[in-house]
Amino acid sequence: MPEAIPLSLTQITTEDWEKTPVSVKACVLGLTQRIEQLEEQMAQLQEQVNRNPGNSSQAPSQAGAKGFKAKAKEKSGKKRGGQAGHKGHQQLLYALEDCQSIEEHYPETCCECGGVLVGEDAEPQRVQIMELPALRPVVVEHRFHALTCAGCGTVTCAFDGEIVNGSRYGARLAAFVGLLSGEYRQSHRMVERLLNEVFGMKLCIGSIGKLRAEISESVASAVQAAQVYVQQQPTVGSDETGFRQGNVDGANPSQKRGWLWVLVTPYVCYFQVWLSRSQVAAQTMLGATFTGHVVTDRYSAYSWLDIQKRQVCWAHLKRDFTKISERVGISAILGKTLLEQQKKLFEVWHQARDGMITRTELNQQVISIRTKVQEILTQGAAYPIAPKDKSPLAKTVRTCQQLLKVEPALWLFVSVEGVEPTNNASERALRPAVLWRRSSLGAQTQDGSRFVSRLLTVVTTLRLQQRNVLDYLTQACQAQRQGQPAPSLLPIVIIPNLELPSA
Repeated sequence: MPEAIPLSLTQITTEDWEKTPVSVKACVLGLTQRIEQLEEQMAQLQEQVNRNPGNSSQAPSQAGAKGFKAKAKEKSGKKRGGQAGHKGHQQLLYALEDCQSIEEHYPETCCECGGVLVGEDAEPQRVQIMELPALRPVVVEHRFHALTCAGCGTVTCAFDGEIVNGSRYGARLAAFVGLLSGEYRQSHRMVERLLNEVFGMKLCIGSIGKLRAEISESVASAVQAAQVYVQQQPTVGSDETGFRQGNVDGANPSQKRGWLWVLVTPYVCYFQVWLSRSQVAAQTMLGATFTGHVVTDRYSAYSWLDIQKRQVCWAHLKRDFTKISERVGISAILGKTLLEQQKKLFEVWHQARDGMITRTELNQQVISIRTKVQEILTQGAAYPIAPKDKSPLAKTVRTCQQLLKVEPALWLFVSVEGVEPTNNASERALRPAVLWRRSSLGAQTQDGSRFVSRLLTVVTTLRLQQRNVLDYLTQACQAQRQGQPAPSLLPIVIIPNLELPSA
């Protein structure tokens, strides 16, 4: 029986191959094997080069010099600007009692004949001009006088421990420093400059650091209560992103990588920095006895959750399917078919979300999509691969196998009200933290990480509830100085017309 001809040299006839010297055959076989190895390496490198935010977890800001361009939308043919029927927006007028002064303007003579004008205009045209006042700090000086007793000659000095030993800065100023440092992510030095230029206040860097620490401590109890509240909700979104914590205070001697975790509900968000991205961190965040539904990505730290109460993010799945579709051969076919089913799924979901179809109709239409997705994943997972094979096809096979393990978690949103098919709400909640990380390079101490976690919790939660952040931080600081608990971050009533996070 003649020796098999190399697959890449099938143009050689069997007769010619048999006449080839043994040494040449060995050389040809070796070169063929080497070519196959190089082609496999090239495919892997090409996949790395093609990595972008659309087929991986890479952030748009890390997409390289060329950046990442989303798929272009079709032009509508309409002119730029407001369209016909669009509700316009005009400057809102302040109430008359809120105006510092009112100036009345009357016409002197008739514009037509120059005659004398009479009568009163009950609804004159109102034009309000706004201006910023010169901002100066409100400074209260306390003078403690020492007086001599007329009888014994003893000198007695007035004293108030709360004033003498208290902070030299008011609660609203401390709250403003927390707001600038937290929501607006300004550095110590930038806060120092802003206070000086806008208010004429001269605070040193150390004082700003102390005020930040005070604000952090003042909201600690409210933030802890927010975590307990989130752990008791029926549906929670969870995600995490890298967040560096230094070792200036000795709290991170092994220089572990920090991670900022977030739990998202419609009215309350909870953040915390951990020096771990492990399952233990996820369990501590959610609570080991958590029984609600969780929307996550496919990260293994969430594998302890009940598969029947977990929703895997379809936005992440779309990236996986896109990556598979950009490979060659069988992978491309599988990936494109999966993307087609994903598109159908989102079309149906958007109809259900917008009230165009009922929840029952959603369930019925998803059945065929789910069946097709299962078939494709099963087909992809069945291809034989070597244990250490790192080829693009092997990666496709392993992705299909992993998705089949969590397949029930792909469809929870279909049967459970309040569960979204994506984890976009959590990712949106993390975006300010990502910007904070990029501008500050993380925190240098454990207290710095706590400040970031607590302020993100406070700001994000209050924004969801449409509450004023500066007022809340002022009240929290005042309560702290009086030995009282901070105001609650928990929603008391359902807020009308509140825009909740959605896919």
